[in-house]
Amino acid sequence: MADFPTTARVVIIGGGVVGTSTLFHLARAGWSDCVLLEKNELTAGSTWHAAGNCPNFAPNWAVMNMQRYGLELYRSLADEVDYPMNYHVTGSLRLAHSKERMQEFAKVSGQARYQGLEMDILTNAEIKERHPFLETHDLAGGMWDALDGDIDPAQLTQALAKGARSAGGRIERFCPVTGIDRDGDEWIVKTDKGEIRAEFVVNCAGYYAQRVGEMFKPFGGRTVPMVVMSHQYFLTEPIAELEAWTKEVGHKVPLVRDVDISYYLRQDKNGLNLGPYERNCKAHWVTPDDPMPDDFSFQLYPDDLDRLEFYIEDAMARLPLLGEAGIGRNINGPIPYAPDGLPMAGPMPGVKNAFEAHSFTFGIAQGGGAGKVMAEWIMHGETELDMWSVDPRRYTDYTDHDHCLAKAMETYGHEYAMHFPHHEWPAGRDKKLSPVDEKVRAMGGQMGAYNGWERANWFAKNGDDTSEGSTQTWARNGPWEQRVREECEAVRDNVGVLDLPGFSRFKVQGPGADDWLRGLVAGALPKIGRVGLIYFADNRGRIVTEMSVTREAADLFVLVTAASAHWHDREWLERYMPEDASFTLVDWTTDMSTLIVTGPATRDCLGKICEADLSLPWLSFQESEIVGAWVALLRVSFAGELGWEIHAENASMPAIYDAVLDAGAKPFGMYALNSLRIEKGYRAWKGDLSTDYSLLEGGLDRFIRFDKPQDFPGKAALLAEKQQGRKKGFVTLVMDAGDTDAPYMAPIWHGDEIVGEVTSCAMGYRTNKCIALGMVRANLLAVGTQLEVDVYGKRHKAVVQEDAPLWDPNNERIRA
Repeated sequence: MADFPTTARVVIIGGGVVGTSTLFHLARAGWSDCVLLEKNELTAGSTWHAAGNCPNFAPNWAVMNMQRYGLELYRSLADEVDYPMNYHVTGSLRLAHSKERMQEFAKVSGQARYQGLEMDILTNAEIKERHPFLETHDLAGGMWDALDGDIDPAQLTQALAKGARSAGGRIERFCPVTGIDRDGDEWIVKTDKGEIRAEFVVNCAGYYAQRVGEMFKPFGGRTVPMVVMSHQYFLTEPIAELEAWTKEVGHKVPLVRDVDISYYLRQDKNGLNLGPYERNCKAHWVTPDDPMPDDFSFQLYPDDLDRLEFYIEDAMARLPLLGEAGIGRNINGPIPYAPDGLPMAGPMPGVKNAFEAHSFTFGIAQGGGAGKVMAEWIMHGETELDMWSVDPRRYTDYTDHDHCLAKAMETYGHEYAMHFPHHEWPAGRDKKLSPVDEKVRAMGGQMGAYNGWERANWFAKNGDDTSEGSTQTWARNGPWEQRVREECEAVRDNVGVLDLPGFSRFKVQGPGADDWLRGLVAGALPKIGRVGLIYFADNRGRIVTEMSVTREAADLFVLVTAASAHWHDREWLERYMPEDASFTLVDWTTDMSTLIVTGPATRDCLGKICEADLSLPWLSFQESEIVGAWVALLRVSFAGELGWEIHAENASMPAIYDAVLDAGAKPFGMYALNSLRIEKGYRAWKGDLSTDYSLLEGGLDRFIRFDKPQDFPGKAALLAEKQQGRKKGFVTLVMDAGDTDAPYMAPIWHGDEIVGEVTSCAMGYRTNKCIALGMVRANLLAVGTQLEVDVYGKRHKAVVQEDAPLWDPNNERIRA
């Protein structure tokens, strides 16, 4: 074809709402040399049959930001691009059957208020005022989002497409991508119409994203972790009473979500639309005898209403009008699901200059925000707000097909579930086991999954309630609390051992390694035989990641970082590796495991089982042997007590673990470690340490060396911030405890104004204080400042503390 584009800055694969939104945002930002390829007509995938609901509500902070932005865009988009759309802002009601659900509503309401949204908590009488046809007698209450509603998905997509074209973007319909190749720094995207050379490629292929992802495997890609689920909803015939009411009052009834039962129910013209997320859900195209068709454009699955019988009956009792009309039309179509039900939007793992934006289970609500996020990733290599919770790199090598299928079925069937802080979802587990997993469980270990690795959260004793039901509470004082307290006291008074598999670790070795690292990190590097913390910033000076670094020789460094950061941090290091580097970067993650042995009696414990020099100072490194096996001993402790990390090969770890236990150490778990580290003010990655904050805002000044000659990433931005003064700062708060810890992003109030947010919170069992770490405005950092924290709708007094650990502020116990 003569006019087919042969070059583009960006090629987007997939013409649903997310792909067109990405093109729209790129073109509107001035990147007009971009092409979208759609195998059929725009909206032919999940978009065309989507229900089109548009909530702001999201328990997840990043997702709520994405939805809030998108719905703001939609409210003005029709006028902006001159394309009329059916967008009904009806408001919505979420119904609660329990106190716990009302607490969740209060939590999300607080987040919403911080983002400039109003979500009101309602009584049953107030629910009835807004929706006179609902039965409310058995409810605990509800929640009102005035800006919720529904939009026509096809019209929305066409409006975004029109806006993109008018800004210079190009859309090629009926143009399936047949292959991907690479030539130097350019992608070659192959189609039946010709080839396009591009700098960037984006996989927006919806439920075909896994198939498109296979094309990138020769260039470092992986199998995309997703499953296609069948989502079914039906539209009733017109209901005369509903039609008469609508005509009288001039608007539709609000959208209703009965989240404890698991369905949405909204007015559609003069009928109703019922869409359950049923427990007995169904996946498609997951077995060899049910292959994914080459083209399923504008197609549906056969009706399967028997699956919905329970939900239909419940909805008819809740809204009796539903039972007065027959079914007009049933929709049963494919929607993609990632294992955790959140989309994948960000860099394609392992593949340079390739991105993903797919697996949106609520693509209409999130499409507008997704386009913004993707444009930021592509143009700037970073996003305005931290988007880790939707970053594709959050999944690593444990997400095989069995895991993805089990998690998708679980997540779909619990789409509206509450995510309690001590609850572990059971499906798709045991993908990565510690060398001592069997022993840990035999001692009562109650396991949690950390990037696929199973770790003990706490250790139960005989008679403790370890049922899944016991964890379905927001409260701190479940069956685990006394055990966590005992574990913390053992570390405080004697010695504890934590089995910690899954640390991400990288070995950097060879001539030039020192200079390279110095130019990449904000601070200094340790001397030979020493351990230190290093921080990496992006170009804005914001916190990318934290690693510990052990310098074993002049040009030999071992970097250790969080389990969940494995692919993220590896890619950050690889991004800055010179092509002609004389040193090597080796991923060492799966070869080793780690024990944390810590507490004032640690020397006595380790002295019984190894010949190491245990008088070497804090932050020292040495090699030794335990039960005849090589170990690396690092004198550090995330628990804030005298302690060592023992690093050893996997095969050696069972004997080493037994020796440590026999020498007197008490096993402790991740809940205790979290409590202990918060008492020390130690930050956690993607909680306290995220790209929402600069290194200066994060209180990490002592890890920055502005006077070093290397021009590390973010240096200029941090110098400017230092000169102008930071707008907010890291703070430690002591709170009136109550019976719940403050959740992530709980708003911090000063008078009648929100002035910050909680990033971590836990009860400190050594200090007997409820401690919150967070960020507040810089003018409120003075010691003794009185603040309040919104915890599930109740404000708790909080007082600003010294900028020092609450436990052992001078590190005397660590240095002992």
